[in-house]
Amino acid sequence: MVSQLFDISGKTALITGAGQGIGRSIALALAEYGANVVINYRSNDALAEETCQSIKKLGRKAWLWKYDLLSNSLSADFCSFRKTNQLNIDILVLNASIQVRKAWNEVTLSEFNSQMIVNLRSSLELIQCCVPNMISKAWGRIVTLGSVQQSRPSKQMIVYAASKAGQYNMVKNLARQLGDKGITINNLAPGVISTIRNRDVLSNDIVKNTIEKSIPLGYIGEPNDLASMALLLCSDAGRYITGADIYVDGGMSLPE
Repeated sequence: MVSQLFDISGKTALITGAGQGIGRSIALALAEYGANVVINYRSNDALAEETCQSIKKLGRKAWLWKYDLLSNSLSADFCSFRKTNQLNIDILVLNASIQVRKAWNEVTLSEFNSQMIVNLRSSLELIQCCVPNMISKAWGRIVTLGSVQQSRPSKQMIVYAASKAGQYNMVKNLARQLGDKGITINNLAPGVISTIRNRDVLSNDIVKNTIEKSIPLGYIGEPNDLASMALLLCSDAGRYITGADIYVDGGMSLPE
């Protein structure tokens, strides 16, 4: 019974930023339970190919979509990629993001735009591209990756935090509009996770210890901590969850 609830065999998932980190872990988790996967990535060919081969070893199909979500032709380019490969997307996981660490009064217009485009605009564009197929099947799953900073914003990441808060507002809006069409949409908000992005920060033992003291569970999370929850939300096990903002942060978002 449990395996049937999580079974997503025959579904095709698009995961942005899936070459490494959280995106890779989610891609492998969905493939393990039956999904074929489109791996979007920006530049690291080696890591993306490694993810692709790992998915194929599980007996699933996998496609590499090397594409920078900053592009102004995202919708047209994705539609072309989808038609060329004869793909229809059933599961959309919006994981890719840009994060700039800088004091609020030092943020440049270019840095503001890049974070808003990738973290917010590209999410809406890909949803617009994928939802028509989901509607035609009366089944679809959308998961966005937010951040603990939605409720506990960092002084160094004002734009990143704002973009993630905006993304969740979009999730709530769409949950009401897509629910009667068999589509769920939810937001996963990770805390501090051991990824390449956080490697430099966490390499400083003093900083790492300070962060761990702010986490009730007392330790840094791993990408797989997000993958298990994403699997729930992308399968029929999570069919009655929509519009949710689920923190996977070891309790870091809890009030002091």
